[in-house]
Amino acid sequence: MKYIQHSGKTLSIVDLIALKQAGEKISCLTAYDASFSALIDKVGIEVILIGDSLGMVIQGQSSTVPVTLDEIIYHSRCVTRGRKQAFVMADLPFSSYYSKTIAMENAAKLMQQGGVQMVKLEGTRIAVIEFLVDQGIPICGHLGLLPQSINQLGAYKVKGKEQQEADKIFEDAQKIEQAGAGLLILECVPSVLAKRITESLQIPVIGIGAGVDCDGQILVLYDMLGLGEGKRPRFTQNFMEGADSIENAIKHYHYAVKKSLFPTFKQSY
Repeated sequence: MKYIQHSGKTLSIVDLIALKQAGEKISCLTAYDASFSALIDKVGIEVILIGDSLGMVIQGQSSTVPVTLDEIIYHSRCVTRGRKQAFVMADLPFSSYYSKTIAMENAAKLMQQGGVQMVKLEGTRIAVIEFLVDQGIPICGHLGLLPQSINQLGAYKVKGKEQQEADKIFEDAQKIEQAGAGLLILECVPSVLAKRITESLQIPVIGIGAGVDCDGQILVLYDMLGLGEGKRPRFTQNFMEGADSIENAIKHYHYAVKKSLFPTFKQSY
């Protein structure tokens, strides 16, 4: 497979949809600063996410819940200064989109002050998604495991293993697309369910712990580089193994995603 040759301009959601339509996988990584952003961009990764995962990998928090909007904006500014071509989106953090007007105010700040092209929110917030899209704000949905709900869930675990829950996630994915979202992230769901959703939607579906059949893959940068303490999720891979530099590790990840070599069966559910 030959990779689509990008023009050198900043990628848009239209470009990502074109990749899906062409059957080319979309490679994505998180980033939190200008230096990593520039390196990821140089390799050709299409999407950079300023994730609220920064709470855990940057701040040493036990979850994403303590991350604030101001912190996401700060890291977004750093990332957008570093990249030239990659499409950049950022998380709306915990409790920053509990109503349409609050979500609008906070999403606008992320775009105006942080410079991002799209905002991501967790769960089936259809009314909020519709309202933001009506205001011209591109939205990425997020289904499956929802890290911001950890205090309700009690533990990070695979979602959609039971048929009733799988059907609910499938239906929610349709609703999110119909509400106007431009992307969808599926986290920690069975690969069979992820394939079903990916094939049913027109918008790109990005997986993390959702099998190889999604339109693209995303990992937390630090997991991909094997950094940090503690046990890593089953769906991650340390691409620094066998690489002689961080840049080459990112290249190996990019290649593995493009060629459908990652995730493997062992990294899927």
